[in-house]
Amino acid sequence: MAKMTDEERDEFLTKPRLGMLSLLRTDGSPVSVPVWFEWRGDVVRMFTSVVSPKIERLKNDPRATLLVANDLDEHETWVAFDGEIEIQDEGGLELAEQLAPVYWDLSDAKRQKTLDFWREAAAALRILELRPSKIRTYHD
Repeated sequence: MAKMTDEERDEFLTKPRLGMLSLLRTDGSPVSVPVWFEWRGDVVRMFTSVVSPKIERLKNDPRATLLVANDLDEHETWVAFDGEIEIQDEGGLELAEQLAPVYWDLSDAKRQKTLDFWREAAAALRILELRPSKIRTYHD
């Protein structure tokens, strides 16, 4: 298995990619959901609503993994961030506004409508901050 250098990892993460966030349910079984994310070199940031099941899961057990994989037209490559997530009450809307044009074409009225809804519900948005205790990588 070929590991990536930090530079290769950071370059891989500059392209918009979905991450698969894996959390634990209260019964201990895993659940994974796709998320947008921002890698800052030492922390992964995501956003969610205060009413999302992610919030309750993280309050019960903050351990998580975020897996980011290659597109189908690329060689097999992935990065996995393992650690605990801290929920931040401030900054959710700002991150959503920052990531929306990266992941969506905002000329699409449906996408713009969702972004407008997030703005109206800004007080309910939270930052999920994962400071990795371990980063696993692979590329062929």
